[in-house]
Amino acid sequence: MAVNPNHSNVDDPLRGVVYLDNHATTPCDPQVVEAMLPFFYETYGNPSSTHAPGRQAAEAVEEARKKVASVLDASAGELVFTGGATESNNLAITGVAQAHSGGRQRVVTTAVEHKAVLGPCKAIEHRGFEVVVLPVDSTGTVDLEAAEEAIDDNTLLVSMQAANNEVGTIQPVQEVAALARNHGAFVHCDAAQAAGKILVDVDEWDVDLLSISAHKLYGPKGVGALYVRGGPYALPISPSSLGGGQEKNLRAGTLNVPGIVGFGEACSLCEQRLPEESVRIGGLRDRLEDAVLEAALAIKRNGNLDNRLPGNSSLTFPGIDAEALIVNTPELAISTSSACTSGAPEPSHVLLAIGLGRDEADSTIRVGVGRFNTEEDINKAAYSIVGAFERLARMRV
Repeated sequence: MAVNPNHSNVDDPLRGVVYLDNHATTPCDPQVVEAMLPFFYETYGNPSSTHAPGRQAAEAVEEARKKVASVLDASAGELVFTGGATESNNLAITGVAQAHSGGRQRVVTTAVEHKAVLGPCKAIEHRGFEVVVLPVDSTGTVDLEAAEEAIDDNTLLVSMQAANNEVGTIQPVQEVAALARNHGAFVHCDAAQAAGKILVDVDEWDVDLLSISAHKLYGPKGVGALYVRGGPYALPISPSSLGGGQEKNLRAGTLNVPGIVGFGEACSLCEQRLPEESVRIGGLRDRLEDAVLEAALAIKRNGNLDNRLPGNSSLTFPGIDAEALIVNTPELAISTSSACTSGAPEPSHVLLAIGLGRDEADSTIRVGVGRFNTEEDINKAAYSIVGAFERLARMRV
């Protein structure tokens, strides 16, 4: 296991905090940071420039493109670098819709998508597209019968996630893509939570577009990619920004060379470590759940327990306010839902979609175990969560 990058400074106010929010973001792996550093102060040329420093930077970008493509089983020419999965999702959904010149007017998505998918779907709905939102079952798995009914010859695009960011459920992307193919629709997949944690194969899944983000797989924030089957010119997509023509005219702006290099290194590390790492992280997750469930039998686990991300745990503590539980575990970094919806007055749309009531949703925490967590971390977390639960339960009596 790699050296834990956290809390090395004795003056760090977060020293001793166990980080278990790896769905929101992962720490940069030290090897990723090491790979990035020269591109801040040594190989700092603009990759669009034709002089030697520019060519060096461009070569580094293309080498990173190969590494990112490899983790998706794609070719390098099919990747467009972006600022992250949110931008990639917007480019895919609004880009296809804007490039569409009539005919098909339906877009199909699911009730448990990230807001970075639901947001652009809502935006194109305002422009006249019909958006159909597929329901999920109590495990968070998309209803395939509803998908078969919704996807028809009027469907332009189907957009669904590979794995849920709250309950961890892994979706039947390949099956839904096959339904879309039967009707000639494009398929987009938000794989931000899946890439680097489970095997992602764009050919096996048969998707046209796929979004990922570096900071979800131990790379830097502010960089991501959109996979485009056949390359940027193969599909009708309107660009997200106009300007210098970078990234085959789909995403203008000077490339973030250090971030892209770090992204490539992060993908290489994930590809090398995934088989062993997924088993280890899944074991730590199970250890935590077993300890918490043993101490508090009323606690409920959410998601598809047979088909979920290795590090994901969504736990409902009936009658206990999740925010209060988090306040009572200051030595842990855990969350109540997606980081992109934290602080929102409404309960998680994902938890409501799987059938939880509002009170149950407000009593649910999300734990994300990651690469740098240890057995000691998990033991500490279980002790802390159980202790907070017991204190809060006593206060209710």
